[in-house]
Amino acid sequence: MSRDIRQRHRALLQAETHLHSYGRVGDLSICLVSPSRYQTGMSSLGFQTVYSLFAGTTGIRCERAFLPDREELEEYRRSGTPLLSLESSTPLANFDVVAFSTSFEPDYLNIPLILSLARIPHYSKERSQSDPLIIAGGAAFFINPEPVADFIDVICIGEGENILPCIVSTLLSPVDNGRHGLLQVLSAIPGVYIPSLYHPRYQDGFLTGYDAESSAPLPVVRDQVCLEQHEPSSSQILTENTEFGDMFLVEVSRGCPRGCRFCSSGFIYGAFRQQPFDNIVALIDVGLTHRSKVGLVGAAVSDYAGIGRLCRYIVDKGARVSVSSLRIDRIDTEMLDALIASGHKTISLAPEGGSQRMRDVIRKNLTEKQIMDACEMLIERDILNLKLYFIIGLPGETEADLDEMIRLIETIRERVIERGRANKRLGEITVSVNPFIPKPFTPFQWCGMEPLPSLERKVKLLESRLKRLSNVKLKVESLRESYLQALLSRGDRRLSPLLIEMAGGANLKKAARSCGLNTDWYVGRTIAADELLPWDIIGTAGRETLRLEYERALSGNGEVA
Repeated sequence: MSRDIRQRHRALLQAETHLHSYGRVGDLSICLVSPSRYQTGMSSLGFQTVYSLFAGTTGIRCERAFLPDREELEEYRRSGTPLLSLESSTPLANFDVVAFSTSFEPDYLNIPLILSLARIPHYSKERSQSDPLIIAGGAAFFINPEPVADFIDVICIGEGENILPCIVSTLLSPVDNGRHGLLQVLSAIPGVYIPSLYHPRYQDGFLTGYDAESSAPLPVVRDQVCLEQHEPSSSQILTENTEFGDMFLVEVSRGCPRGCRFCSSGFIYGAFRQQPFDNIVALIDVGLTHRSKVGLVGAAVSDYAGIGRLCRYIVDKGARVSVSSLRIDRIDTEMLDALIASGHKTISLAPEGGSQRMRDVIRKNLTEKQIMDACEMLIERDILNLKLYFIIGLPGETEADLDEMIRLIETIRERVIERGRANKRLGEITVSVNPFIPKPFTPFQWCGMEPLPSLERKVKLLESRLKRLSNVKLKVESLRESYLQALLSRGDRRLSPLLIEMAGGANLKKAARSCGLNTDWYVGRTIAADELLPWDIIGTAGRETLRLEYERALSGNGEVA
């Protein structure tokens, strides 16, 4: 066993503050794994919530593991040490259960890598009774689990507060008929997907159906939690070795009421749900004994009914507040004043569509006047550093839409400069541009991603037009990484060998060639209306409703169906 690895683990543990005391003994051992590095994994409120659900259960010994950073990864390979848990340096292969908590599709790349490091067979069908049961959950899995479905024994489709206690109860009870018998019993739990019980059929390269074993439901229906029945998700372990190390995080809402046509958040979580105000405040009071800053988390924080009151409560306590998202047409003045009092120098806004036409197509439900009114509200309060999020490559976008985006940026810049001159200080506008990625369970799931050469031309146009503007900085998401994300979003089980190749060090192009896969077929094509989609195995959102919204978008109708 490598001494360097154990020393790194010990240093991470010593820097942690645990807000709850959990036992380290139990009949069932579970290693909760984030397929991302410690700094990112421990920043995830979902990961911390799942940890509390496991570790807080009698009879469970729960530890954690993370994707090693580059230096630690080299040490694992050099020393021949199998991947170890953080708490006790136990090899992952020695646990009864290895559970992946995964929020983003790019983390799928790291699942076969972690299994390799742990010396656990990649494919579920290759594992024996002595191997750990591999469980997975998180937002990525109830969007589209299929690219990694062959690696996982048990997938949670939905929110963990209901599903995990049922799984744990089953695992703590003896089940006859070995591993297969256990999987059949688990398949009866609402929201549990056992990939090995479903066998995809293909014809002429197209997915044509799934043969499900008799005990397996088809589709697997997403499980949704009644938030009022559970304590709000919040930080369980505090450490400065995270992206939000100075904050106590608490979830205020789940889902999004907006239903923008490109975004899965408005569809995969079901109805928009809000935590009771008093429950949030009670947790904040606990958190403020450890941190002087509170981060409010949710896909639509500014839509929370009591957001201004909640922000003012935190500031009145002598603390600072931060929010994970800000909706242009829901900028509450109390919330804004609290953010300013908390020292915020930059505020992010997301017009997303560069022109009114594109904002209508994606059903953003924002006018240019609303965007400018929001900017004016910020500028009048001397917030002169703005970050604007835009998407390029949306269905039907033309160069004229980019011209409108640039004109909007110029208009906002003029107001920032005007106020900056009056105050004798400069402001800066950061324009963050992301390519459109078609996502499952959205009205645009049938659209293809715009080809990379076309996106590259659009980026060059923006660079040439914006570089002439002082106080404007352009940041563009990696187009190739976005392409990979689109591949993982739209892929099926035939991607499994490709992910194993990439885990071994091959780049996407080389891995695709080795596996005989045409990745453009997955990423760039428009999918026919009657074609079976890989993620149709999951009953998350109504296909008919999504298709109607897609057709309304193509007709230029931005109204709600």
